[in-house]
Amino acid sequence: MIFDVAIIGAGVVGSCIARELSKYKLNVCILEKENDVSCGTSKANSGIIHAGYDPEPGTLMAKLNVKGAEMYPELAQKLHFDFKQTGSFVIAFSDADRAHIEKLLARGKTNGVKELCIIEQEKLKKLESNISDEACAALFAPTAGIVNPYQATWAFAENAVQNGVKLYLNSQVRAITKAVEADKTELFEVQTAKGSIKTRFVVNAAGLYADRINAMAGAKAFITKPRRGEYCLLDSNCHQLASHVLFQPPSKLGKGVLVTPTVDGNILVGPSADSVNSVDETATTQEGQQLVFDTACRTIPDLPRRNIINSFAGVRALAFTGSDKEPVPVNDFIIEEDSTVRGFITVGGIASPGLTAAPAIGVYVAELLQKEGLVLTPNQDFVPVRKGIESFARASASRKAELIEENALYGRIICRCEMITEAEIVQSVHSVIGASDLDGVKRRTRSGMGRCQGGFCSPRVTEIISRELKIPMIEVTKKGGCSYVLCDKTRSTDEVHHE
Repeated sequence: MIFDVAIIGAGVVGSCIARELSKYKLNVCILEKENDVSCGTSKANSGIIHAGYDPEPGTLMAKLNVKGAEMYPELAQKLHFDFKQTGSFVIAFSDADRAHIEKLLARGKTNGVKELCIIEQEKLKKLESNISDEACAALFAPTAGIVNPYQATWAFAENAVQNGVKLYLNSQVRAITKAVEADKTELFEVQTAKGSIKTRFVVNAAGLYADRINAMAGAKAFITKPRRGEYCLLDSNCHQLASHVLFQPPSKLGKGVLVTPTVDGNILVGPSADSVNSVDETATTQEGQQLVFDTACRTIPDLPRRNIINSFAGVRALAFTGSDKEPVPVNDFIIEEDSTVRGFITVGGIASPGLTAAPAIGVYVAELLQKEGLVLTPNQDFVPVRKGIESFARASASRKAELIEENALYGRIICRCEMITEAEIVQSVHSVIGASDLDGVKRRTRSGMGRCQGGFCSPRVTEIISRELKIPMIEVTKKGGCSYVLCDKTRSTDEVHHE
């Protein structure tokens, strides 16, 4: 098969592009180097849908941020992923901070952000009773929200596959060449770890690896420099600490340390902003965790450290031109067709607010491809909705009874912390893009995300994956590759009975 478009990368941006292109009569594929979608930046970020006051007016970042934020409420409803329009505050602690949020207010209005306003201390305290007494005012953005980023990525990718997009996992791109076929058609040949494919257009949405993909194709050179952000996650019993996304004034390194509720009822604190040498440096550090927590306590004093149930780090991609010795920051998304490699679309440097902008980036890339000759004939069979996995924990008592009546596996609680049932885990394995490891089940169902962090449920989830995929338990992994959970049996059942 010759594809019309091959998308490299199954993060939130690549998945949104794929879903947008599935609206048309096209042969589209996604090439992903990992064994699942959402395994890079998309799985480890703040999960914030930014209103759009931060990007510089006139940039692609500003345009696509605001448009993407407007798209999320409808998309969440259609694709069955969690989204809450909580609103956000940028808090001023001083006169200098107040001057800064007034600049953000003006910038946001220029960018087209709706309902922005500055509120004073009295109203702020009414809306967020736990906020520091030092907070004197705040920029209020009612259109901001929160989302489960890996759940959303899975939903976008799954809906794309439902509509005909081919997803190739474990397919790291190794080379990209261009040749003229016998009929004088120009095609790309993309060689992957699992073979090669031919395609008319290539979309590079490889995130942290986008600069390497451009280099393979001989496209415009740029440099991706990774920046690590560390986070602390507080238990759900702390949910009352904040009901909005709470930002401190941003710095040159990013939007600063925030305190935010998550869609699942936890409190998230972070991120730091550490320049690292490798995209794989996702380990947390004692210094980073201390910095994040202490900084967040300026927003909400006396955060309960004893209620931290997890810490993690994500790496975001910042784009630079120039050289390693003298890099020049781009300070915008790079979304363009290459001027020398025709048919090659770069989607690079998608740092924050990339999650917010992703659906709008999908529309923008489709328009770019159309300008370059791709015919976009509407797909009359396009299905815009996707059914997710119904949550047992959130169901009413009567609905719980109905679910158990329909499927007895809903009556078996596997993850006690999050009240995740065997039925939900089985569905996650057999979904359109099914989970094949513990982390995949975790991202789809939240099994293992509670206070014990999988201490009790991981053995049972391992057993269920083994049973449903018909593989030995020793072949079940945490996150693909060689991350095996078990190495062998310790003793046989007969030995146990003899004892």
